[in-house]
Amino acid sequence: MADVKTMLVTPGGKFSVSKAIKRLVQVACGAALSASVIGLLMVTNGMLTGRGTLVQWAGVWIKFVQRGDIFATILLTAATTVAFIYWQRDKERSAR
Repeated sequence: MADVKTMLVTPGGKFSVSKAIKRLVQVACGAALSASVIGLLMVTNGMLTGRGTLVQWAGVWIKFVQRGDIFATILLTAATTVAFIYWQRDKERSAR
């Protein structure tokens, strides 16, 4: 069975890719965004409490995100969100 092509829109342009690749890219972007928000919160917390420098807290964040359980949680959350949005969108289309 041939995989249906879809458009992946990025800041650099539009690309014709398979649905699986598009969803993988969306999950990766969601995971990166989640890790960035966690990092921002950790660094801000460290700066506000006056414990350590920006570089030290960036190191703490890197070690935190590299933990297997945290990385798996970030990926599962992103994958579940993407799957739910696609499922909901398909249900809305079929209800019309």
